[in-house]
Amino acid sequence: MHNKFAPRLIPALMALAFAGSASAAGFQLLGEQGASGIGNAGAGSAAVAENASTVFYNPAGMTQLQDREISVGGTFVKTNFNFSDGGSSVGVLNGTGDGGNGGGLGFVPNMYGSWALTKDIYLGLGIGAPFGLRTEYDNPWIGAAQSVSFDIKTLNINPSIAWRANDRVSLGFGLNWQKIEAEYIRAAAVSSAGAAGSTVKLNLSDDAWGWNAGALFTLAPSTKLGVSYRSAIKYETKGDVSISSNGTAAATATTNGLIAAGRASDTKASIKLPDTFILSLTHKASDQWELLGDVSWTGWSSIPKVDIIRTSGLLNGQTAQTLDTNFRDTWRFAVGANYKVNDAWKLKMGIAYDQTPVKSAEHRLVSMPDNNRTWFSAGVQWKPSKTTAVDVGGAYLYVKDAEINNNQSTDGRGLVKGTYADSAILLGAQFSMAF
Repeated sequence: MHNKFAPRLIPALMALAFAGSASAAGFQLLGEQGASGIGNAGAGSAAVAENASTVFYNPAGMTQLQDREISVGGTFVKTNFNFSDGGSSVGVLNGTGDGGNGGGLGFVPNMYGSWALTKDIYLGLGIGAPFGLRTEYDNPWIGAAQSVSFDIKTLNINPSIAWRANDRVSLGFGLNWQKIEAEYIRAAAVSSAGAAGSTVKLNLSDDAWGWNAGALFTLAPSTKLGVSYRSAIKYETKGDVSISSNGTAAATATTNGLIAAGRASDTKASIKLPDTFILSLTHKASDQWELLGDVSWTGWSSIPKVDIIRTSGLLNGQTAQTLDTNFRDTWRFAVGANYKVNDAWKLKMGIAYDQTPVKSAEHRLVSMPDNNRTWFSAGVQWKPSKTTAVDVGGAYLYVKDAEINNNQSTDGRGLVKGTYADSAILLGAQFSMAF
Protein backbone atom coordinates (compact mmCIF):
# COMPACT_ATOMS: atom_id res chain seq x y z
CA MET A 1 0.00 0.00 0.00
CA HIS A 2 2.77 2.44 0.94
CA ASN A 3 4.81 1.72 -2.18
CA LYS A 4 1.85 2.54 -4.40
CA PHE A 5 0.82 5.61 -2.47
CA ALA A 6 4.16 7.44 -2.14
CA PRO A 7 4.95 7.83 -5.89
CA ARG A 8 1.52 9.39 -6.35
CA LEU A 9 1.70 11.62 -3.28
CA ILE A 10 5.01 13.35 -4.07
CA PRO A 11 4.01 14.73 -7.53
CA ALA A 12 0.71 15.89 -6.05
CA LEU A 13 2.51 17.77 -3.27
CA MET A 14 4.94 19.24 -5.81
CA ALA A 15 2.06 20.56 -7.89
CA LEU A 16 0.43 22.12 -4.84
CA ALA A 17 3.59 23.33 -3.15
CA PHE A 18 4.31 26.10 -5.57
CA ALA A 19 2.50 27.84 -8.40
CA GLY A 20 3.74 31.40 -8.29
CA SER A 21 6.78 33.63 -7.79
CA ALA A 22 8.99 33.92 -4.76
CA SER A 23 8.33 36.81 -2.40
CA ALA A 24 11.72 36.79 -0.70
CA ALA A 25 14.76 37.97 -2.65
CA GLY A 26 16.07 35.57 -5.27
CA PHE A 27 13.70 32.61 -5.43
CA GLN A 28 13.59 31.85 -1.72
CA LEU A 29 10.25 31.27 0.02
CA LEU A 30 11.28 32.20 3.56
CA GLY A 31 8.23 34.04 4.89
CA GLU A 32 5.74 31.55 3.42
CA GLN A 33 6.93 28.63 5.58
CA GLY A 34 4.70 29.83 8.43
CA ALA A 35 1.90 32.26 7.66
CA SER A 36 1.66 33.13 11.36
CA GLY A 37 4.88 35.13 10.94
CA ILE A 38 3.81 37.17 7.92
CA GLY A 39 2.18 39.80 10.12
CA ASN A 40 5.60 40.48 11.68
CA ALA A 41 7.44 40.43 8.31
CA GLY A 42 9.26 37.34 9.59
CA ALA A 43 10.80 39.13 12.58
CA GLY A 44 11.72 36.83 15.47
CA SER A 45 11.32 33.72 13.30
CA ALA A 46 14.00 31.62 15.06
CA ALA A 47 12.97 32.66 18.59
CA VAL A 48 9.20 33.13 18.74
CA ALA A 49 8.22 29.39 18.70
CA GLU A 50 4.49 30.08 18.92
CA ASN A 51 3.40 27.02 16.91
CA ALA A 52 4.80 23.93 15.19
CA SER A 53 6.15 25.96 12.22
CA THR A 54 9.24 26.42 14.42
CA VAL A 55 10.27 23.04 12.94
CA PHE A 56 11.40 24.98 9.85
CA TYR A 57 12.77 28.17 11.41
CA ASN A 58 14.42 26.65 14.51
CA PRO A 59 13.68 23.06 15.59
CA ALA A 60 14.91 23.84 19.12
CA GLY A 61 11.74 25.89 19.55
CA MET A 62 9.65 22.71 19.82
CA THR A 63 10.58 22.56 23.51
CA GLN A 64 8.43 25.68 24.03
CA LEU A 65 5.29 23.97 22.68
CA GLN A 66 2.67 21.81 24.31
CA ASP A 67 2.93 18.02 24.25
CA ARG A 68 1.39 17.57 20.81
CA GLU A 69 0.80 20.31 18.27
CA ILE A 70 -0.06 20.62 14.61
CA SER A 71 0.01 23.68 12.39
CA VAL A 72 -1.40 23.91 8.85
CA GLY A 73 -1.37 26.99 6.65
CA GLY A 74 -0.84 28.54 3.29
CA THR A 75 0.03 31.82 1.60
CA PHE A 76 -1.22 33.40 -1.59
CA VAL A 77 1.52 35.33 -3.40
CA LYS A 78 0.71 37.89 -6.12
CA THR A 79 3.75 39.19 -7.97
CA ASN A 80 4.03 41.93 -10.58
CA PHE A 81 6.93 42.23 -13.07
CA ASN A 82 6.19 44.96 -15.62
CA PHE A 83 8.88 45.68 -18.22
CA SER A 84 9.46 49.00 -20.00
CA ASP A 85 11.81 48.87 -22.98
CA GLY A 86 14.85 51.13 -22.95
CA GLY A 87 16.75 50.14 -26.10
CA SER A 88 16.50 46.37 -26.47
CA SER A 89 17.85 44.69 -29.60
CA VAL A 90 16.57 41.18 -30.28
CA GLY A 91 18.61 40.21 -33.34
CA VAL A 92 17.29 37.63 -35.79
CA LEU A 93 13.92 37.22 -34.08
CA ASN A 94 12.89 40.87 -34.62
CA GLY A 95 10.45 40.62 -31.72
CA THR A 96 8.42 43.38 -30.12
CA GLY A 97 6.18 43.84 -27.10
CA ASP A 98 6.67 44.32 -23.36
CA GLY A 99 5.38 40.85 -22.44
CA GLY A 100 2.63 42.13 -20.15
CA ASN A 101 2.91 41.27 -16.46
CA GLY A 102 5.56 38.57 -16.05
CA GLY A 103 4.33 37.82 -12.52
CA GLY A 104 1.23 35.95 -11.40
CA LEU A 105 -0.71 34.41 -8.54
CA GLY A 106 0.66 31.46 -6.58
CA PHE A 107 -0.15 29.48 -3.45
CA VAL A 108 2.40 28.02 -1.01
CA PRO A 109 1.11 25.56 1.63
CA ASN A 110 2.87 24.21 4.72
CA MET A 111 2.20 21.51 7.32
CA TYR A 112 3.95 20.88 10.64
CA GLY A 113 3.65 18.65 13.68
CA SER A 114 5.50 18.25 16.98
CA TRP A 115 5.32 15.63 19.72
CA ALA A 116 6.87 15.49 23.19
CA LEU A 117 8.52 12.08 23.38
CA THR A 118 9.60 12.84 26.95
CA LYS A 119 9.58 15.95 29.12
CA ASP A 120 12.74 17.22 27.42
CA ILE A 121 12.84 15.51 24.00
CA TYR A 122 10.53 16.51 21.15
CA LEU A 123 10.07 15.07 17.65
CA GLY A 124 8.77 17.08 14.70
CA LEU A 125 7.95 16.91 11.02
CA GLY A 126 7.58 19.73 8.50
CA ILE A 127 6.46 19.77 4.87
CA GLY A 128 6.86 22.89 2.74
CA ALA A 129 8.41 24.54 -0.31
CA PRO A 130 11.47 26.62 0.66
CA PHE A 131 12.35 27.70 -2.89
CA GLY A 132 10.21 28.50 -5.91
CA LEU A 133 9.86 30.82 -8.86
CA ARG A 134 7.51 31.40 -11.75
CA THR A 135 7.69 34.07 -14.44
CA GLU A 136 5.67 33.95 -17.64
CA TYR A 137 5.39 36.58 -20.37
CA ASP A 138 2.62 37.26 -22.84
CA ASN A 139 3.13 37.10 -26.59
CA PRO A 140 4.50 39.27 -28.17
CA TRP A 141 7.54 39.75 -25.93
CA ILE A 142 10.77 41.43 -26.98
CA GLY A 143 12.80 39.25 -24.59
CA ALA A 144 11.31 35.92 -25.71
CA ALA A 145 14.69 34.58 -26.91
CA GLN A 146 15.99 34.89 -23.34
CA SER A 147 12.90 33.53 -21.56
CA VAL A 148 9.18 33.06 -22.16
CA SER A 149 8.55 31.22 -18.90
CA PHE A 150 10.62 29.89 -16.02
CA ASP A 151 9.19 27.64 -13.31
CA ILE A 152 11.03 26.19 -10.28
CA LYS A 153 9.24 24.01 -7.72
CA THR A 154 10.63 22.43 -4.56
CA LEU A 155 9.23 20.08 -1.96
CA ASN A 156 10.95 19.76 1.43
CA ILE A 157 10.24 17.05 4.03
CA ASN A 158 11.92 17.89 7.33
CA PRO A 159 11.94 15.38 10.27
CA SER A 160 13.40 17.03 13.39
CA ILE A 161 14.36 16.47 17.02
CA ALA A 162 14.77 18.92 19.90
CA TRP A 163 16.37 18.55 23.35
CA ARG A 164 15.84 20.80 26.36
CA ALA A 165 19.28 20.82 28.00
CA ASN A 166 18.06 22.94 30.92
CA ASP A 167 15.63 25.76 31.64
CA ARG A 168 17.70 28.19 29.60
CA VAL A 169 19.05 26.21 26.62
CA SER A 170 17.38 24.03 23.99
CA LEU A 171 19.00 22.46 20.94
CA GLY A 172 17.45 21.14 17.73
CA PHE A 173 18.43 19.24 14.60
CA GLY A 174 16.67 18.16 11.43
CA LEU A 175 17.20 16.30 8.17
CA ASN A 176 15.82 17.62 4.90
CA TRP A 177 14.84 15.54 1.89
CA GLN A 178 14.25 18.02 -0.91
CA LYS A 179 13.09 17.57 -4.48
CA ILE A 180 13.43 20.16 -7.24
CA GLU A 181 11.77 20.45 -10.64
CA ALA A 182 12.54 23.19 -13.17
CA GLU A 183 11.04 24.06 -16.53
CA TYR A 184 12.50 26.73 -18.81
CA ILE A 185 10.93 27.83 -22.11
CA ARG A 186 12.26 30.42 -24.53
CA ALA A 187 11.92 31.30 -28.19
CA ALA A 188 14.41 29.43 -30.38
CA ALA A 189 17.11 31.71 -31.73
CA VAL A 190 17.63 29.92 -35.04
CA SER A 191 19.55 30.55 -38.21
CA SER A 192 16.52 30.19 -40.44
CA ALA A 193 14.22 33.21 -40.73
CA GLY A 194 11.32 30.83 -41.21
CA ALA A 195 11.79 29.38 -37.75
CA ALA A 196 10.19 32.28 -35.91
CA GLY A 197 7.72 30.98 -33.35
CA SER A 198 9.59 27.79 -32.45
CA THR A 199 10.42 27.32 -28.78
CA VAL A 200 13.12 25.63 -26.75
CA LYS A 201 11.90 23.70 -23.70
CA LEU A 202 14.18 22.46 -20.92
CA ASN A 203 13.15 20.19 -18.04
CA LEU A 204 15.39 19.26 -15.09
CA SER A 205 14.77 17.47 -11.78
CA ASP A 206 16.56 15.79 -8.88
CA ASP A 207 16.28 15.10 -5.15
CA ALA A 208 18.95 15.50 -2.48
CA TRP A 209 19.54 15.69 1.27
CA GLY A 210 20.44 18.55 3.58
CA TRP A 211 20.21 19.37 7.27
CA ASN A 212 19.26 22.14 9.68
CA ALA A 213 20.10 22.92 13.28
CA GLY A 214 19.24 25.53 15.88
CA ALA A 215 19.54 26.67 19.46
CA LEU A 216 17.15 28.63 21.65
CA PHE A 217 18.37 30.57 24.69
CA THR A 218 16.12 31.99 27.41
CA LEU A 219 18.17 35.02 28.44
CA ALA A 220 15.51 36.16 30.90
CA PRO A 221 11.86 35.24 31.56
CA SER A 222 10.85 37.90 29.04
CA THR A 223 13.67 37.54 26.49
CA LYS A 224 14.59 34.72 24.07
CA LEU A 225 17.44 34.48 21.56
CA GLY A 226 17.29 32.02 18.69
CA VAL A 227 19.94 30.99 16.17
CA SER A 228 19.40 28.56 13.31
CA TYR A 229 21.18 27.30 10.23
CA ARG A 230 19.92 25.48 7.13
CA SER A 231 22.56 23.80 4.99
CA ALA A 232 23.08 24.24 1.29
CA ILE A 233 21.70 21.43 -0.86
CA LYS A 234 23.51 20.35 -4.00
CA TYR A 235 21.58 18.86 -6.89
CA GLU A 236 22.84 16.94 -9.88
CA THR A 237 19.76 17.48 -12.00
CA LYS A 238 18.96 15.52 -15.14
CA GLY A 239 16.40 16.10 -17.85
CA ASP A 240 16.01 16.92 -21.52
CA VAL A 241 15.88 19.83 -23.93
CA SER A 242 13.84 19.95 -27.10
CA ILE A 243 12.62 22.37 -29.73
CA SER A 244 9.03 22.49 -30.89
CA SER A 245 8.54 23.09 -34.59
CA ASN A 246 5.98 25.55 -35.90
CA GLY A 247 5.69 23.62 -39.15
CA THR A 248 8.12 25.78 -41.09
CA ALA A 249 11.81 25.51 -41.90
CA ALA A 250 12.45 25.28 -38.14
CA ALA A 251 11.93 21.55 -38.40
CA THR A 252 15.35 21.22 -40.04
CA ALA A 253 17.09 24.44 -38.99
CA THR A 254 19.86 24.28 -36.43
CA THR A 255 19.69 26.50 -33.40
CA ASN A 256 22.34 28.87 -32.09
CA GLY A 257 24.00 26.78 -29.38
CA LEU A 258 21.26 24.23 -28.78
CA ILE A 259 20.06 21.23 -30.79
CA ALA A 260 18.57 20.41 -34.14
CA ALA A 261 15.01 21.67 -34.30
CA GLY A 262 12.36 19.08 -33.61
CA ARG A 263 14.80 16.73 -31.80
CA ALA A 264 15.54 16.16 -28.13
CA SER A 265 18.73 15.74 -26.13
CA ASP A 266 19.28 14.54 -22.59
CA THR A 267 20.82 17.14 -20.29
CA LYS A 268 22.28 17.63 -16.84
CA ALA A 269 23.08 20.62 -14.63
CA SER A 270 24.67 21.02 -11.21
CA ILE A 271 23.05 23.55 -8.89
CA LYS A 272 23.73 24.25 -5.23
CA LEU A 273 20.83 25.94 -3.46
CA PRO A 274 22.07 28.33 -0.75
CA ASP A 275 22.47 27.90 2.98
CA THR A 276 20.76 30.29 5.42
CA PHE A 277 21.66 31.57 8.88
CA ILE A 278 19.10 33.32 11.14
CA LEU A 279 19.60 35.24 14.38
CA SER A 280 16.37 36.24 16.17
CA LEU A 281 15.37 38.01 19.38
CA THR A 282 12.02 38.35 21.14
CA HIS A 283 11.37 40.52 24.19
CA LYS A 284 8.17 40.89 26.17
CA ALA A 285 8.24 44.57 27.06
CA SER A 286 4.97 44.48 29.04
CA ASP A 287 1.86 42.36 29.52
CA GLN A 288 0.58 43.72 26.20
CA TRP A 289 3.64 44.46 24.05
CA GLU A 290 6.15 42.03 22.57
CA LEU A 291 9.08 43.19 20.41
CA LEU A 292 10.78 41.03 17.75
CA GLY A 293 13.92 41.31 15.64
CA ASP A 294 15.59 39.23 12.96
CA VAL A 295 18.84 39.19 10.96
CA SER A 296 19.34 36.52 8.31
CA TRP A 297 22.05 35.72 5.78
CA THR A 298 21.66 33.62 2.63
CA GLY A 299 24.63 32.23 0.68
CA TRP A 300 23.40 32.92 -2.84
CA SER A 301 26.98 32.99 -4.17
CA SER A 302 26.61 29.19 -4.32
CA ILE A 303 25.01 29.86 -7.75
CA PRO A 304 27.59 31.79 -9.79
CA LYS A 305 26.16 30.24 -12.97
CA VAL A 306 24.26 27.21 -14.19
CA ASP A 307 25.83 25.21 -17.04
CA ILE A 308 23.33 23.01 -18.88
CA ILE A 309 25.28 20.13 -20.45
CA ARG A 310 24.11 17.73 -23.17
CA THR A 311 24.43 14.06 -22.22
CA SER A 312 23.27 12.41 -25.46
CA GLY A 313 23.22 12.93 -29.23
CA LEU A 314 25.85 14.25 -31.61
CA LEU A 315 26.78 17.10 -29.26
CA ASN A 316 27.12 14.91 -26.16
CA GLY A 317 29.28 16.65 -23.54
CA GLN A 318 28.87 20.15 -24.93
CA THR A 319 27.21 23.07 -23.13
CA ALA A 320 23.67 23.65 -24.34
CA GLN A 321 23.30 26.95 -22.49
CA THR A 322 24.70 28.81 -19.49
CA LEU A 323 22.52 30.84 -17.13
CA ASP A 324 24.94 33.55 -16.00
CA THR A 325 23.44 34.39 -12.61
CA ASN A 326 26.61 35.67 -10.86
CA PHE A 327 24.69 35.81 -7.55
CA ARG A 328 26.02 37.43 -4.37
CA ASP A 329 25.31 36.58 -0.72
CA THR A 330 22.48 38.60 0.82
CA TRP A 331 21.22 39.97 4.15
CA ARG A 332 17.69 40.43 5.43
CA PHE A 333 16.70 42.62 8.43
CA ALA A 334 13.29 42.61 10.11
CA VAL A 335 11.67 44.20 13.15
CA GLY A 336 8.17 43.66 14.46
CA ALA A 337 5.80 44.02 17.39
CA ASN A 338 2.76 42.25 18.82
CA TYR A 339 0.02 43.93 20.84
CA LYS A 340 -2.12 41.67 23.02
CA VAL A 341 -5.62 43.12 23.09
CA ASN A 342 -6.92 40.40 25.44
CA ASP A 343 -6.55 36.63 25.93
CA ALA A 344 -8.25 35.95 22.60
CA TRP A 345 -6.86 38.64 20.27
CA LYS A 346 -3.37 39.76 19.29
CA LEU A 347 -2.38 42.34 16.68
CA LYS A 348 0.85 41.94 14.70
CA MET A 349 2.96 44.37 12.68
CA GLY A 350 6.39 44.39 11.08
CA ILE A 351 8.79 45.80 8.51
CA ALA A 352 11.74 44.16 6.75
CA TYR A 353 14.48 44.99 4.24
CA ASP A 354 15.52 42.17 1.91
CA GLN A 355 18.58 42.33 -0.40
CA THR A 356 18.59 40.85 -3.89
CA PRO A 357 21.32 38.39 -4.93
CA VAL A 358 21.47 40.08 -8.37
CA LYS A 359 24.69 42.12 -8.61
CA SER A 360 23.95 44.41 -11.55
CA ALA A 361 21.71 45.19 -14.52
CA GLU A 362 24.07 43.19 -16.74
CA HIS A 363 23.40 40.03 -14.72
CA ARG A 364 19.67 40.52 -14.13
CA LEU A 365 17.71 37.76 -15.90
CA VAL A 366 14.31 38.29 -17.51
CA SER A 367 13.37 35.00 -15.82
CA MET A 368 14.11 36.59 -12.41
CA PRO A 369 13.82 40.41 -12.56
CA ASP A 370 14.59 40.70 -8.86
CA ASN A 371 15.68 43.70 -6.79
CA ASN A 372 15.96 44.92 -3.18
CA ARG A 373 12.59 44.99 -1.42
CA THR A 374 10.93 46.37 1.69
CA TRP A 375 8.15 44.48 3.49
CA PHE A 376 5.24 46.29 5.17
CA SER A 377 3.27 43.73 7.17
CA ALA A 378 0.30 43.42 9.50
CA GLY A 379 -1.70 40.56 10.95
CA VAL A 380 -4.05 39.32 13.63
CA GLN A 381 -4.18 36.23 15.83
CA TRP A 382 -7.39 34.82 17.29
CA LYS A 383 -7.28 32.20 20.06
CA PRO A 384 -10.79 30.82 20.60
CA SER A 385 -9.34 28.51 23.28
CA LYS A 386 -6.06 27.75 25.04
CA THR A 387 -5.33 24.98 22.56
CA THR A 388 -6.25 26.57 19.22
CA ALA A 389 -5.10 29.64 17.30
CA VAL A 390 -5.88 31.16 13.92
CA ASP A 391 -3.41 33.60 12.35
CA VAL A 392 -4.06 35.82 9.34
CA GLY A 393 -1.32 38.04 7.95
CA GLY A 394 -0.66 40.21 4.93
CA ALA A 395 2.30 42.05 3.47
CA TYR A 396 2.97 44.51 0.69
CA LEU A 397 6.44 44.26 -0.81
CA TYR A 398 7.78 47.45 -2.29
CA VAL A 399 10.48 46.51 -4.80
CA LYS A 400 12.96 49.04 -6.13
CA ASP A 401 12.74 49.51 -9.92
CA ALA A 402 15.06 46.95 -11.49
CA GLU A 403 17.30 48.02 -14.36
CA ILE A 404 18.19 45.31 -16.86
CA ASN A 405 20.91 45.38 -19.52
CA ASN A 406 21.37 41.69 -20.32
CA ASN A 407 23.28 41.17 -23.56
CA GLN A 408 23.16 37.65 -25.01
CA SER A 409 23.60 38.74 -28.63
CA THR A 410 26.63 36.50 -29.21
CA ASP A 411 24.37 33.50 -28.50
CA GLY A 412 21.61 34.80 -30.77
CA ARG A 413 19.32 35.81 -27.89
CA GLY A 414 19.67 39.55 -28.25
CA LEU A 415 19.96 42.43 -25.78
CA VAL A 416 17.18 43.11 -23.28
CA LYS A 417 17.55 46.63 -21.91
CA GLY A 418 15.04 48.57 -19.87
CA THR A 419 13.38 48.81 -16.45
CA TYR A 420 11.12 46.54 -14.42
CA ALA A 421 8.48 47.95 -12.08
CA ASP A 422 8.05 45.17 -9.51
CA SER A 423 5.90 44.56 -6.44
CA ALA A 424 4.27 41.71 -4.53
CA ILE A 425 1.39 41.10 -2.14
CA LEU A 426 1.18 38.22 0.36
CA LEU A 427 -1.91 36.98 2.18
CA GLY A 428 -1.58 33.97 4.44
CA ALA A 429 -3.45 32.05 7.13
CA GLN A 430 -2.37 29.46 9.70
CA PHE A 431 -4.37 27.13 11.95
CA SER A 432 -2.59 25.72 14.98
CA MET A 433 -3.87 23.26 17.57
CA ALA A 434 -2.51 21.47 20.62
CA PHE A 435 -4.02 18.20 21.80
